[in-house]
Amino acid sequence: MNQDHIKEKLSEKFGADALQFETCPGQMSILVPSEKILDICRYLRDDPELKFDFLTFVGGVDYYPAKPRFELVYQIYSVSNIQRLRLKSRVDETDAGPACIQSVSKVWMTADWHERETAEMFGVVFRGHPDPRKLLLPDEWRVHPLRKDFPLLGTEEDTPDLPS
Repeated sequence: MNQDHIKEKLSEKFGADALQFETCPGQMSILVPSEKILDICRYLRDDPELKFDFLTFVGGVDYYPAKPRFELVYQIYSVSNIQRLRLKSRVDETDAGPACIQSVSKVWMTADWHERETAEMFGVVFRGHPDPRKLLLPDEWRVHPLRKDFPLLGTEEDTPDLPS
C-alpha cells in the first residue's frame, strides 16, 4: 500500500474535489471538510485494504486571526500496512457558539482523551463525544490556554492568589 493508492481510493469514494492532498517526505496529509470527518475516518478504518486501525494523536492549531481559526490534526496508523496518515480539518467559531466538529471516538476509542484535551486547550467542541469532562484544568475555568489570543501572563481566572 502506498500513498497514491490511498489518495486514489479516497478520491474515488468521496470525490477528488472534496479533499486536498499534500505530500511531505514519507507521509501524506489530507485536508478533509469538517462535515465529512466522521465518514472519512470510518472509511479509512473499515476499508479492508486501508485498515487504519489506530488513532495516535488529535491536536489543534490556532491560526488567529485567520478564518477559519482552528485546524484539527488527526494522526492515524495502519498496523497491518505499516502506514501513517495525517488528516486535517478546519473549523471556526460562529456568532452562535464555539467551533464544532463531530467526535471520532466512535471510530477509535483513543480519540476520547485526545479530543478532551484539545477541547479543553482550544475550546473546540467535539459533538457526540461520550465524556466531555476536563482533563487538566479546574472545572470552573472557562479559559483555553493554547489559543493565540490567550494573555501571555495569564488571566485572573488562571492565576492563583499568592500570599504576600
